[in-house]
Amino acid sequence: MLHKYKLPIITVLLVLIIDQSIKLYIKSHYPTGEICRIIGNWSRITFTENPGMAFGLELGGDYGKLALSLFRVLAVIAGAIYIKKIINDGEHKTFIVCVSLILAGALGNILDSAFYGLLFSESNDYEVAQFLSTNGGYAGFLQGHVVDMFYFPMFEGRFPTWLPIWGGEHFEFFSAIFNFADMAISFGVGIILVFQKTLFKPKQSLEPLQ
Repeated sequence: MLHKYKLPIITVLLVLIIDQSIKLYIKSHYPTGEICRIIGNWSRITFTENPGMAFGLELGGDYGKLALSLFRVLAVIAGAIYIKKIINDGEHKTFIVCVSLILAGALGNILDSAFYGLLFSESNDYEVAQFLSTNGGYAGFLQGHVVDMFYFPMFEGRFPTWLPIWGGEHFEFFSAIFNFADMAISFGVGIILVFQKTLFKPKQSLEPLQ
């Protein structure tokens, strides 16, 4: 019975294994802050913890954090049900993989917020977090922070002084710090958007016999 769900199961497991392996290594080996520069100034590994949404965005307060975590859980449940439906409907395999990537990315970030606060002490700029510390974790269930590390500030500068509101202010592109789960979500969504004409070709109905 599980054979027809093999593709999404493998996709989700691969993303989770890679995502959580990176996060656990970073969390348990480094304090927050820049770890290394891969290529020049624009490709870096920078450990930060995000209490909110993807790519460093936040939803303020404890209630906002809890609401976001619960929304993620509901989204994952809905995503799993949707994957079952599109498999049974015989949708394009690439579309199934893309939806599985989105589901896996959401699930990867849920694991951080659900369990990291219980399992680790708090990370800061001076100390590495301790796993199962005698002082307990830094947050309750679904209140933990998401571990981010990939940072690609490709270029920076200042807005022209004549520009309204932001004139003269410093800007940086791309300033978001993200993780492998975020990449999986973005890749899944991007492939669907770029190849939607191929993925959503109308199914040809069988003509009645004359």
